[in-house]
Amino acid sequence: MNLVNRFFRVRIYKALLLLVIILLIGVFGYRFISNYSWIDALYMSVITMTTVGFSEVMPLDDESKIFTIFLILASVVILGYAVSIITEFILSKNDVEELKHKRMQKMIDSFNEHIVICGYGRNGKQAARKLMAHKKQFVVIEKNKELEERLQLDEVPYVIGNANEDEVLNAAGVNRASSFISALPNDADNLFVVLSARQLNSTINIISRASNESSYDKLKFAGANNVILPDKIGGDHMASLVVVPGLMEFIDNLSIVGKSDINVEEVPVEKLYDTQNLKSIKELDVRRKTGCTVIGFKSEKGEYIVNPEADLILVPNSKVIFLGRPDQIALLNSVYNIT
Repeated sequence: MNLVNRFFRVRIYKALLLLVIILLIGVFGYRFISNYSWIDALYMSVITMTTVGFSEVMPLDDESKIFTIFLILASVVILGYAVSIITEFILSKNDVEELKHKRMQKMIDSFNEHIVICGYGRNGKQAARKLMAHKKQFVVIEKNKELEERLQLDEVPYVIGNANEDEVLNAAGVNRASSFISALPNDADNLFVVLSARQLNSTINIISRASNESSYDKLKFAGANNVILPDKIGGDHMASLVVVPGLMEFIDNLSIVGKSDINVEEVPVEKLYDTQNLKSIKELDVRRKTGCTVIGFKSEKGEYIVNPEADLILVPNSKVIFLGRPDQIALLNSVYNIT
């Protein structure tokens, strides 16, 4: 896009320079050939170049008529060149934008098991940054076209449109997505979007934002797996900094997603061993191999166990949560080929 703009900018500057040159030739020509005043020479040059058909300031002699013929022909050519360049630039700009949208849609169509973020406000933008840091495929749906430039600068795959419409959700690949984050500021909009997403994909994991606690049960009933109340979380966190400041400071320093400073990792059991022969946490012996400690377990039913016993059997479709230093988490990912 920048190369296209630079190419046309040079040609437009060239056309404008030619127009200025022919105008100066006209002014000086009428001034010294026809003995016009500078104002009359400028007036004659402008009406001749624009072919408006006004009468001459004074009758022209033969030399002035020949000069006027030359000025008209040269002006028509240069003005035609300038108009064609500007028209081509406008049309090409539209074509380039359309081509970019087609390429982006083609890329989105290739996504599978990705995440869809609805809304690119404060919550949506933060979610996008975290997912990008964790190298997860995601698509943003944003209704406000004014944010398109911001999305392009952030290099975020996006679809411009109203998420209440099934066509827009399908364009974002909701039917193929693994998770859906509804981060709209209005609870009613979130409710409708959650209903639509659940209808298009019955197995998708839906996480919705809510402003009011009264919307929590409604969003859950509509199909949201998790409902987040940012104001409540913020208040709880601030109160916790007063009650248990040391603990909260420790938790704040834990990095869950990032490039090289991850401290916590959730791993499907199937990644850790062949579940045809069941093993316990102790038998897996991950701490000796990687230095990571098991701090949590999520059963196949979605139930969490904090600090599970060493003899807990790691059944299929469950997950293990590990805590470790960044180098230990990196070793864990390397040993068990976790991506």
